[in-house]
Amino acid sequence: MTNQDASERARAWASTMDGHATPGATDVRTAHHDSHAAIGPVADFARPDRDAGYEVPPTDGATRADGGGDRAIEEAPDDFRTCFERDRDRILHATAFRRLAGKTQVFVFPEDHQRSRLTHALEVAQVSRAIATRLGLNVALAEAIALGHDCGHGPGGHASEDALSPYVDGGYDHAQWGADITLAPLNLCTQTLDGIRNHSWSRPAPATPEGEVVSWADRIAYVCHDFEDAVHTGIVSVTDLPDGVVQRCGTSRRDQLATFIDGVVTASAISGRIGMDPDTADALAAFRSFDYERIYLRPASVEQAGRVVSLLQALVDHLVAHPEDLPVDALDSGTGDDTGRPAVVHAAVRYVGGMTDRFACRSGVRLLGWPDDQLPVGVGLD
Repeated sequence: MTNQDASERARAWASTMDGHATPGATDVRTAHHDSHAAIGPVADFARPDRDAGYEVPPTDGATRADGGGDRAIEEAPDDFRTCFERDRDRILHATAFRRLAGKTQVFVFPEDHQRSRLTHALEVAQVSRAIATRLGLNVALAEAIALGHDCGHGPGGHASEDALSPYVDGGYDHAQWGADITLAPLNLCTQTLDGIRNHSWSRPAPATPEGEVVSWADRIAYVCHDFEDAVHTGIVSVTDLPDGVVQRCGTSRRDQLATFIDGVVTASAISGRIGMDPDTADALAAFRSFDYERIYLRPASVEQAGRVVSLLQALVDHLVAHPEDLPVDALDSGTGDDTGRPAVVHAAVRYVGGMTDRFACRSGVRLLGWPDDQLPVGVGLD
C-alpha cells in the first residue's frame, strides 16, 4: 500500500461528507449517490399507543420476511423466528462479532470507558432500531445489518484496510470482506448481506430501506460517540465544536443523537425516501468534518495508523512465508480467491484480519520479535 493509495482511500472516505441531494427534491439528503429505496406513508403512532400494546404497522416498502429466507443454502423456516430474526441471532453468537470487543474504534486497544468496535455496533443497532421502528420498517433486518456491519474490520481500525489491501484483489474493504468472507459461514439472507456489504456511503446503495437506515445510523452513532470519547480523553473540548453544530444539535450525545434520528425519521416520512433534511444533514457533515480533522487525522492517530500497517503487513508476509505458523484449519482448499492468488495468501489475510488488537500485537512479538517501541501505543501485553 503506497502513500498515494492510502491518500486515495482517505479522499474517498472524506468525499462522502455531505451526502447527496435527491434530483427534483429539496427536502431530503440521501447517504448514497444512487439511493432508491422508497417507502409509503408512515403511520403516526406515538409512545402512548405503544404503551397500550399497539405497534407501528408495516409501511409500504418495508422488507417482508419470507419463510426460511433467501439464502445461498436453502433452509427450512424456523417454527417461531422470522428469517431476519435468525440472522440477527446468528450474528450475535458469531465469533467474529465477539472479537469486535477487542478491536479499535478510534483508540487502539480501547480502555474501559472508550468505544470498541463491539460497543459501536451495539450503538448502531440502537439507532437503527429507533429509526426503523418509527418508520414501520423491518426492525429485525435493520438490527441484523447493524450488528454485522463491521464484522469484516481488522485490528487497528481503518488502518487494517490499508495494511491488507495489497494482498486482496480490488483492495480490502471491511464491508465487502465482512459480508462475503467473514460472515459467509452463517448462511445469512441476501438482504442482510447486501446491507452489510453496502453500508458505507461510498458503496452502492443497499437494496432495502432497512439497509439505508443502517447507513445513516452508522454515521450518526460514530460521529457522536467518537467525539464523546475524544472529549473524555482530552483530545478535544466540547467548546471546540463549530457553532453551527452546537446550535443545531447541542453538546450532549443525547441531544445530538435525538436531533439526527429525528432528522432521518421526519425527512423520510415526508419524502418517502430514506434520508435527512438538508439543514440537519449539513450539521452532521460539519460534525463529521470536525471529527475527521481534529480526531482521525491528528498526528498521533496518523502515527498509530502507520504502526498498525507495518505490523499487520509484516504478519501477513511472515505467515505466507511460514504457513506452518497458521492454525491447522486456516488454509482453504483451492486458490483461496478467484484471482489465482495462492491459498496461503488468502488464509493469512483472513487470519490476520480476524485478530483483535491485543492478539495482533502479541503475535508480532511472538512470531517476529517485533520491538515494543514500534507497537501501537497503549497496547498492554502483560
